[in-house]
Amino acid sequence: MKQKILLIDDEKDFCFFLKKNLESKAELEVTFCHSGEEGIRLAEELRPDLILLDIIMPGMDGSEVAAQLKSSSLASNIPVVFLTAVLTGKESEERDRFIGGWHYIGKPVDTNKLIDLINKLTSSQK
Repeated sequence: MKQKILLIDDEKDFCFFLKKNLESKAELEVTFCHSGEEGIRLAEELRPDLILLDIIMPGMDGSEVAAQLKSSSLASNIPVVFLTAVLTGKESEERDRFIGGWHYIGKPVDTNKLIDLINKLTSSQK
C-alpha cells in the first residue's frame, strides 16, 4: 500500500517535479497544493501519512500552517517536514535538522534522503 504524502508549496514546477521523483523512486502517492489554507483543508480531508511543507509562502507561511495543523483534531498527529530554500541541502547536513521541533530538508531536495526521512517518520507512526 502506497504512503500518502501531502506537499504544500507555492512553487508549481517544484511540486510537479518532486511528485514525479518521489513517486518514481518509492511507493508514495503525492498530492500537492500551493497555499497554506488549501493545505490545511487537504490535510484534514485526506489524512496523509506525512506532510511536506514549504516555509516561505505568500499569505499563510509554513510556520502558521504547521501551528494550525498541530492544533487540528484531524491533523495533529501527522508528521511534518519543512522544505526550505533558506538553508541549502549542504547546510542542513551541517546543522541540527529541526526548525521549531519539526524536521526539515534544504532545497534543492535530495530525493533519496527525503525518501529515507519519510520512511523513518512514517514507520514510527505504525
